[in-house]
Amino acid sequence: MDVILQGIKQLGQQWKSEQPQRIEKLPQSGSDRIYFRMYWTDGTTAIATYNLHVRENQTFIAFSSHFKERDLSVPKVFGISEDGCLYIQEDLGADSLLDVLEREGHNEHVYSLFQQSLRELARIQIIGHGGFDYNKCLTAKEFGKQAIMSDLLYFKYYFLDALRKPYDKQALLDDFDALSTYLTRTAYKFFMFRDFQSRNIIINKERVHFIDYQGGMQGALQYDVASLLWQAKAELSDEWKDQLLEYYLDQVDQHLGEQVDRNLFVSQYNGYVLIRLLQVLGAYGFRGLFERKAHFLSSIPLALRNLRSFLASRRIGIVTPEFDRVLQTVVSDEIVERFTPPQATPDTPLVIQISSFSYKKGIPADETDNGGGFVFDMRGILNPGRFEEYKKLSGLDKPVQDFLEQRTRMGDFLNSVWDLIDITVEDYLRRNFEHLQINFGCTGGQHRSVYAAEQTARHLRNKYKVKVVLEHTNRSNWPQ
Repeated sequence: MDVILQGIKQLGQQWKSEQPQRIEKLPQSGSDRIYFRMYWTDGTTAIATYNLHVRENQTFIAFSSHFKERDLSVPKVFGISEDGCLYIQEDLGADSLLDVLEREGHNEHVYSLFQQSLRELARIQIIGHGGFDYNKCLTAKEFGKQAIMSDLLYFKYYFLDALRKPYDKQALLDDFDALSTYLTRTAYKFFMFRDFQSRNIIINKERVHFIDYQGGMQGALQYDVASLLWQAKAELSDEWKDQLLEYYLDQVDQHLGEQVDRNLFVSQYNGYVLIRLLQVLGAYGFRGLFERKAHFLSSIPLALRNLRSFLASRRIGIVTPEFDRVLQTVVSDEIVERFTPPQATPDTPLVIQISSFSYKKGIPADETDNGGGFVFDMRGILNPGRFEEYKKLSGLDKPVQDFLEQRTRMGDFLNSVWDLIDITVEDYLRRNFEHLQINFGCTGGQHRSVYAAEQTARHLRNKYKVKVVLEHTNRSNWPQ
């Protein structure tokens, strides 16, 4: 990580003629890309992206240049390193459309932002298509039959097969083939964003901007609008979905100079909704079930309920009997409950005591009848307290948090911790146990253990809604 940070400083200096004052690592999502926000003394900020996949970087930069020339809502790229692994782009802010939705709910302001997003989507799809060099696409040039089959097989291998439920494999593949053929017969093929969802729409001064479009290719207009309106976490009502789809089609009509056949468009749109929902389940299965990333595991129940809602109200215009049977199994109560963690209620007796401590002072005693709980030794993580600038700070302070996230394997450590403690928490919730103690220790009980305790408390509150009592037992001895 030190090498990456040094590279960011050098690239920042090339662009601004001075090194950034501060570099902050941003939360990582599903990709292997690592993002940083850079700060300069004059108030300027920019986003640095580190990615070993050089061709992906080249694709993003080429796409951005093409769209920027056509005045489309994408960030400007300011510079790229000689090895192609690092580039700097315009900082559009940290407020995504999903953030605004979660903060404000489904109000008129949020609805207007969805309208603006769809208006700009039609522009980037149709105006962006003009003169676009699809030879620069990262994978396939077109989202055709093979790409649709790939998404369906992604769902099959990484989610469906993990359920270990019987099905007729050949009949299912035949249905996949039939659906893929049906969906490729569309007259409306332009630029397809590929991952058009509210996390990739940034709101800056009431204007929408798009990021993470490097996976784009030529494809059906329906796919992107399906991705946005049926995103599980957005939880849009059927009324909003239908009205926003009509609004989007009005925008498309204006750009094409002709009216789209709406019956045919909607029939195929429903098919692309299904493809997108399954592709997302495949991604959650891969990142959650195989890579054991907590965020993706917790997203599976919502995605399943979203798929169940779709199957109950929409039709795709083609008969796929084995596929239909498999989908009903996937959204059954048994499967949804399998992935839904137990949730605490106001009457739940369980209280989880989380403490940070110093090994010099000893492990905190458990005063309950349990007689003890988990104890995790954080001393295998590099100690920020060894560095002068962090000695008077703690794991509650942002610079220490940045250090632990950027320069240590704290993330890997905590993912493994959560895999262990989640099993116990779920069992204790089901059996109405009253107490669980979780302790994190390090040398001084100030940096590593404090950070780990705070993050674990946040994880348990978010996932299980359980009552957590958090204590930093050596706080009185922290240097002032």
